[in-house]
This record gives sequence, structure tokens and C-alpha cells, in this order.
Amino acid sequence: MIAAVDLAWRNRIFYAFVAPFAALTIVFGVWPIALSVQVSFTASASALGTTPTYVGFANYATVLADPLFVASMARTLLYTGLAVVANLAFAFLAAALIDSPRLRRGTMFFRLALFLPVVTPDVAGYVVWRWLFDRSFGVVNAAADLLGLPPFGGIASVDTVLAAVLIAELWHHAGFYMTIFLANLAMRDRALEEAAAIDGANTWQIWRRVILPQLRPAIAVNLVYATIQFLKTFTVVVVMTKGGPADRTNFVSYYAYQLFDQGRYGEATAMATLLFAVVIALSLGALRFVERSEVR
Repeated sequence: MIAAVDLAWRNRIFYAFVAPFAALTIVFGVWPIALSVQVSFTASASALGTTPTYVGFANYATVLADPLFVASMARTLLYTGLAVVANLAFAFLAAALIDSPRLRRGTMFFRLALFLPVVTPDVAGYVVWRWLFDRSFGVVNAAADLLGLPPFGGIASVDTVLAAVLIAELWHHAGFYMTIFLANLAMRDRALEEAAAIDGANTWQIWRRVILPQLRPAIAVNLVYATIQFLKTFTVVVVMTKGGPADRTNFVSYYAYQLFDQGRYGEATAMATLLFAVVIALSLGALRFVERSEVR
């Protein structure tokens, strides 16, 4: 009887602490998404009024028939794939280097140096990168000229703008993924590595057969988070490229913003809803992929 009462009180305390966060999530998360989906089914002229006119799936039909949206979605998926691979690969290598016993000194410096950009305000960081990539007075081209290398087009060239944006985003986000990898590396069972070494396993075999399987939780978290993060890339585009040059960085989130700014609310929210569906689908797919590989 006493145990049951104690458990009931624990449950009440738990729900008392969870309730404010659940309320905030509903008010500032779920409710705005629901309203956005509702607006996507209304005519733009009345979408924000008190009596909106519902047009069914007309906005979705218009968006899906728009070649600019189709190209923007393809561009977004391509960039997301490149950004996820680049960020997770860099973060993993950085974490492995910092965790290595060969690097006995300076680990705290590297941790801070790589994580500091994560807490740097987005706009401030991307403004600096825009200056760095400037073709006239940017440091990147000044260094290339000093080394006798060809100039880097940066954000002004259709051939290099994706690389420039990718570098800026890697600088800003990779430290976060590195921290998750480091946390998982710190929790691994090192006795398994010692046993594998005694059995004659080399460094590559230990990493592949012993360490990597223990990093699956970190890989899953980073893969899902990075997929979500880069599918909705927006701030870096607003600050550095405005979707250019030649629409090369006009991703779905920025294209939807442009339509919303033009008063095409129904089509803009339809794009946002489609992007949201893609985010959910790819995130669940990434999580399922990691879970299936873990079963194997």
C-alpha cells in the first residue's frame, strides 16, 4: 500500500515537471504547425483573415506543377546529402582525434575551438563568412593569391557557391555533432578493445568491429538531427546568397519565404507543409536505417 502511494506521488511530481514543457511544445510547436497546414488549404487572399476561403488541394497542385519548386526541392535534397556526409565525417574524425591517447595535450583547446562556432549567433557568423569569401577583399582569395592558387569564386560563382555555403555551415554545426560523438566515445567499453588487441586485432579492425558498433546511438542521433537541420537550411541563404547566384542556393525554405513575402500565403504554406513531410519521412528513414544496421 505504501509503495503504491509512493509511486503515485512520484508520477504526480513527474507530470508536474513535464506539464510546462508539454504546454510550451503544444503552444509554440504543434499549434503553429497545425495552423500552417490549415492555411495551406485556403486561398491566399483570405488566408490570414477571419473567414478564409478553403480551396482544397489547389495550392498543392499549383506548387507541384511549379518547375521552380521541383528544382528547389531537388537542390535541397542534394545539398542535404552533401552537408550530412561532410558534417558527420568531419565531426567523427575530429572526435576520434581528440579521443586518441596520442593527443595528450591540447584536447581542451580543440574541443573549445570546434564547439565555439555552435554557440556563435548564426547571422554574425555567416556575415563574417560572407566577408571572407568576397572576391575583391576577402581573406580566402587574398590567401589564394599569396600562395599562387587560382581565385575561389565563393558565393559569387555558380560553380562554387554550394561549396562556400557548405563550408560555412560545417564551421557552424560540426562541433555539435563532434560533442555527441565524444560523449559516446567516453561511455564505450574499453575492455573490449583491450581484449581485441590481445587477440591480434589491428587498429582498423578494432575501430570497425569494436568501437563503431558502440557508436550507433551517436550515429543515429547525429544522422537524424543533421538531416532535419540541413533540409530546412535558411539563415545561411538569407545572410550570404539570397538564393543566388542563378537560384543555385534557392532551397525550399527560402523559396517558400519568398512566396510568403509576396503575399502568396497558401502556396508558401503548402511548400512548407511538403517540406515538413519530407523532413519527417527522411528522418524516420534515417532512424530506421540505423536500427536495421544495428540488428544485423
